[in-house]
Amino acid sequence: MKHIATLMLLLHLGVAAVYAQEKPVRMTFSGTGAPSAVNLLQPNTSNDEDNVVGKGTLGSFKFRQIRAISNSAGGLPPSSCSGANLLFLPDLAGGGVFRFEDGSLLNVQLVEGGDCIDLSSNVAHCTLTLQITGGTGRFKNASGTLTYTETAVTVLSDASGNPVLFDATGEFTGTVSGVSEEQGQDEGQ
Repeated sequence: MKHIATLMLLLHLGVAAVYAQEKPVRMTFSGTGAPSAVNLLQPNTSNDEDNVVGKGTLGSFKFRQIRAISNSAGGLPPSSCSGANLLFLPDLAGGGVFRFEDGSLLNVQLVEGGDCIDLSSNVAHCTLTLQITGGTGRFKNASGTLTYTETAVTVLSDASGNPVLFDATGEFTGTVSGVSEEQGQDEGQ
């Protein structure tokens, strides 16, 4: 009986260790960005929606994100976003949901970041820090931080010349912990 109790304790601790391990994450994506019908009610902002698909460490996924982007320059721009033709617009609020092939969802909330827009080429480079806030399925107990880096190129502008549709490519990097190993992944991406 004592051996069974010891075995059960070791098994339980082993499962807890699997959930507690930090796992490095790298996932690439492509898709679109456009103004969002969802209004995050942040003053002096425009709402953007990204819809992308990709694959990587955690498997193949779809990702939908909504952000409130400041309508005016502000915040401290990164050193890579300085120059006469570059404009930094901070993101003030936002979040998103990953949906993986097994049906598991991974939820994230915006911590900080923004868009560096090259006004001469209509190309934006976006860098965001996203906090993992749990999810469903194998991500029920997930936590960690992801960095979202994106290059967005204007595809379509409205009659006033304002960009309204972008192609978006980029990657997520960071660490995640609390993920169960219930499903195989597309490793190496």
